[in-house]
This record gives sequence, C-alpha cells and structure tokens, in this order.
Amino acid sequence: MFVINIYLRFALIVGGILGGILLWAVFGFWYGFPFLLVGIIMLAGYLMLGTILSSNQLMGQQQIAEAEARLKMTYFPKLLLVGYKGVYYMTHGALAMQKRDFVTAEVWLKQALVAGLPSENERGAAMLQLVMVAAARNNVKAAQSQFAELKKLHITEPMLKDQIKEVEKQLKQAGQAMNPSMMGLGGKGFRPGGKRRQPKMR
Repeated sequence: MFVINIYLRFALIVGGILGGILLWAVFGFWYGFPFLLVGIIMLAGYLMLGTILSSNQLMGQQQIAEAEARLKMTYFPKLLLVGYKGVYYMTHGALAMQKRDFVTAEVWLKQALVAGLPSENERGAAMLQLVMVAAARNNVKAAQSQFAELKKLHITEPMLKDQIKEVEKQLKQAGQAMNPSMMGLGGKGFRPGGKRRQPKMR
C-alpha cells in the first residue's frame, strides 16, 4: 500500500496552498489553482486519515518508538473519518500493549470500541487485546467473558483467526498464563477494513 511520507505531505500542503495563493494574487486565479488543488487534496487526506496507515507500517516493522512518534502527528483525531477514529485509538492501545502498559492499553482499546471500527476484523483484534489485558492481570474470568463476546464476531482475517484459536486453547487450560506478545494482528498494525478498498487520498 502506497503511503505518502508525512513530511512530504506537510510540505505539499504548505507549498501548495501558499504557493497557489501567491500565484493567484500575482498572475490570476488559474495560475494558482493547480497548486491550491494539490495543497487542499493533501490537507483533506491528512485530516481524514491522519498518520494511522504509516504508523501501522512502522509497527509492522517493529519500529515501536517511531510508530508512536508518527501517530502523535495526527493532530486532529476528532476530524478522522468514521472508523479511522476507532483505529486511531486502537493503534494507541496496541502501542501500549507493546510496552506492557496494560492499564493504558485497556483505556485506549475501550475507546476504540466505543468510537467504532471499520469491520469486525478490527473489532475482533481490539477485543482480543482486551482478552490479553485481562490475562496479563491474571483475571481469567474477565478474559473468558471478553473472549465469549469475541467469538460472536465474524472474523475473516486468517492471522487473527489463528491467534483466536491459540488463545482459545490457552483459555481452556485453567490457570495457565497466556502469552501477552500475541496481541492485535501479530504486532503488524491495523489496516482499516482488511482488504476493502481504501480512500484514494493518502
């Protein structure tokens, strides 16, 4: 998946809008219009998608610190597209899980579920991480309860299905600790909607 470098995007936003306005003022509207259009398109893509896609790419490469820094560059999360807002919270939760900060992870993951996620795959990944949070706290009953809700979803992502099966085996072994490294989509981040067609503006 092609993702425009965030610094290049910011440069195109500023250069396109300011350059377009300058050309418009000096030479007329049609000279500045192409630059304005590029700047506005880049800005709209950023406001709707934030830096979620590139953050998850970095997570997939196990560049956790870089992924966290990149996610913080989504300065207007309230303006994200419906569904992407939930993935934004979910990515924060996954980063907290990587740092074994289970309290913070639980807060973010619950926010993700409330905000809404693009598909049952993303919802299932968030719920699976909540199972892992409960397991990390040795709260087997809460983990089993959360897992029961997870099993009601229609999951199609193969990797996630495999992880759910593995967690189910562990849950059946009373008192056996589950492996907290099995979180989300194998630490590879979350791409909203799985294989569904993504918006063109990136």
